[in-house]
Amino acid sequence: MHSTLALFLGAASEETSLFERFSPILILLVVVTFVIARLPRVDLGEHKHSSAFRSRRVMNWLPLGLTYAFLYMGRYNLTVSKGKFGEMLDSSGLPMMGNADFGSIFGIGTVVYGLSFLINGPLTDRLGGKFAILMGAGGAVVANLFMGLATYSLLNHGWGYQAIANNFVLVFTVLYAMNMYFQSFGAVAIVKVNASWFHIRERGVFGAIFGILISLGVYFAYDIGAMIRDSETLGLAWVFFMPAALLTLFWIIDLFQVRNTPGEAGVEDFDLDDASADDDGERKSVKEIFSAMLRNPVILTIAGVEFCSGFLRQAIMQYYPIFAKQTNEALFHYDGFVMKNWGLLLCCAGILGGVFAGTISDHVFKSRRGPVAAVLYGMMLLGGIVLCFTYQTSAVGWVVVFMSMAVIGVHGMLSGTASMDFGGSKNVGVAVGIIDGFVYLGTGLMALTYSIILPKVEKDELTGALIDQTGDPEKWMAWPVAMLPVTALGLFLALRIWNASAQRKTAS
Repeated sequence: MHSTLALFLGAASEETSLFERFSPILILLVVVTFVIARLPRVDLGEHKHSSAFRSRRVMNWLPLGLTYAFLYMGRYNLTVSKGKFGEMLDSSGLPMMGNADFGSIFGIGTVVYGLSFLINGPLTDRLGGKFAILMGAGGAVVANLFMGLATYSLLNHGWGYQAIANNFVLVFTVLYAMNMYFQSFGAVAIVKVNASWFHIRERGVFGAIFGILISLGVYFAYDIGAMIRDSETLGLAWVFFMPAALLTLFWIIDLFQVRNTPGEAGVEDFDLDDASADDDGERKSVKEIFSAMLRNPVILTIAGVEFCSGFLRQAIMQYYPIFAKQTNEALFHYDGFVMKNWGLLLCCAGILGGVFAGTISDHVFKSRRGPVAAVLYGMMLLGGIVLCFTYQTSAVGWVVVFMSMAVIGVHGMLSGTASMDFGGSKNVGVAVGIIDGFVYLGTGLMALTYSIILPKVEKDELTGALIDQTGDPEKWMAWPVAMLPVTALGLFLALRIWNASAQRKTAS
């Protein structure tokens, strides 16, 4: 462990000082601490929490949330690695990971992620959120270790080099799909645990916190991941090894610190006032729960909104860096401020989006989540229209940061908060499974769509010469245009649940 830390610190000082490298992290920590401390407190009346309860709740969600952030680091490291893998050539002289290959690997992984909720949602409801976060973090550790070892073999012609090089797409498709199966436990775990710790009237605030945690994970993935990737001391394989090491550390912390309910932690349980309130009947079968959820028009509409969010969020986060890098000779975006600080700006955008969404939900719309989603989708539609006309200009980076703020706010509000409200603490695993499953089915559709419509490097069948269209900005017009119909659909669906609010159940 000591040698690993020394390597990391040594890598950080190769080109710039440690202060320059890590000052953004310190700034982020200060901002996050200030934002959390200044979030408006909700008046719960008779449900008012004691200081002991609030302190123990922080010590419960904080390690759980940081584990979720490091899961993000171990999820989007594939995107961070894409450029380096693209510089490696296979036996036919084509990039080892071209745009179509990346779209296939990432797309199949996200479809696995989405479908795995059919299993992991009910498992989490039965066995608890702590079980789920330990499963998710443990499985992601193993998958990232294997991806790191495969990368190390490619770089150093180590054991299995020829087999991995000849079957690169297959190897990374299988390993990334394995990673994404276990990653899917993370969202269910964090929502399942916190459903028992947050009253329905303060869950908008938790939605803000959820957005902050997502944003930190994005920062760890993109900026810290890029720092590791470009380091001569660490290098590409450590883009996978580092999140595996951090997740191992937080697996141990979660084992001893996280508790499923306040009662398990030694503080008093309380009435959550959500869809599980007054529901003291027998536990229903998984089939009955799924059937009830799928007949609930609000749950289905939220799932539809989040399907659109999954498409849009990753269309921005995954493909803007690829677009900027591949068109850099023409547009110079990759060397600009936004791309150099992509993770930091996404993190700040996510914090702003989460805090804005959570605050207006609890304090303007009386804990209704639909109006917040509609407002943010309206902002995204405006951003998408502007993007179509500005994607070749220097404004493109700030436009996609603005759109990221809106879509992360929607995701935190619906997947992180509405799933608790309408699923209730008893069945929130299934609810978040359905909703977050649709998020990643939308992401899978996005990845497969872009693998078809975006420019590629191809080989001329007659001459054998490589034809590279990826550097031509005109060929990238499909990137922003494909977002518009999805954004319009998301806005329409969000307006449909404007007046929806959770109802207490009464035991028969």
